[in-house]
Amino acid sequence: MIEARAPGRVNLIGDHTDYTAGLVLPMAIDRWTTVRGVRDGARIELRSDGFDDVCDLAIGATEQSPARWAAYVAGVIAEFRPRSGFRGTVSTTIPIGAGLASSAALGVACARAFEFDGTATELAERCRRAEHRATAIPTGIMDQLASVSGVADHALLIDCRSLDVTPISLCPAEEVEIVVVHSGVTHVLADTGYAERVAECERAERVIGPLRGASVADLSAIRDPTLRARARHVITENTRVRAFVDALRANDPDTMGSLMKESHVSLRDDYAVSIPEVDGLVDRLINTRGVFGARMTGGGFGGCVVALCRPGSLDITAMHDGAWIVRAVDGAFVGTVPPESA
Repeated sequence: MIEARAPGRVNLIGDHTDYTAGLVLPMAIDRWTTVRGVRDGARIELRSDGFDDVCDLAIGATEQSPARWAAYVAGVIAEFRPRSGFRGTVSTTIPIGAGLASSAALGVACARAFEFDGTATELAERCRRAEHRATAIPTGIMDQLASVSGVADHALLIDCRSLDVTPISLCPAEEVEIVVVHSGVTHVLADTGYAERVAECERAERVIGPLRGASVADLSAIRDPTLRARARHVITENTRVRAFVDALRANDPDTMGSLMKESHVSLRDDYAVSIPEVDGLVDRLINTRGVFGARMTGGGFGGCVVALCRPGSLDITAMHDGAWIVRAVDGAFVGTVPPESA
């Protein structure tokens, strides 16, 4: 019996920067997607505990699965070309459509279950390509790299140009909690403006060059106000990531909280990927005593908010949208026996 699992992630700061080769600061979280089963035959047969559809595809398949969730599995099959079949189940504790990288975790867990044995970076790059096959959405590499590179009690400073991953120690748990709160609105990136934002950044780069190397002063060359706003978010968000890392190393949650607030305003106003439900939740959180800062996390258009708090500041059981304290965990697991519960 094989068991492979991969964690979801929450992004502390640095959203919509990865597909322009920017900087991000996620952490792998203690919620996983798990694939269990046996390697056998010439077909991939998977049942999900969350959906009635069954994934049943040949190991050489290049077609899409009719089951929407299984399209991600089909992408993995086409990208990794497993040597043998697999019969088993998929389960997850990651909320679907919440901006916590459930699709990336599914891809990573499947690739590991199907015997991939390359490096973490290779795994992340190929899982990203598999997701592109499944969705045709030009997502960045943050989610996959965070899932395969997680380090317990550390955030991950990821340079999406070099693909270097630098673990950054988090503040002591007795001083700061990281809380994820669901807005109650789920999303599917294919049904949002995500691809449009990618295209807008590409158009801005045709004017001022790569956004990773651009400055705020360069923005004056962009005449279109929408493109200028999109570029301004990316440029300033990269700066905020660097400042957040400095504050994290200095154990300065007040500065981290302020940067999170600035990031949310930028995502809301310049990038236009937030929604009223998320904005209202962020406002409620940042006006709660003991909360240093909060922001939307992930691709936007719904999903979750991440908050930096003093321990015990939030009564998470009273938050009707659903909330939980998260901790940073190690990356993907594969083995022949179930891992210990985390």
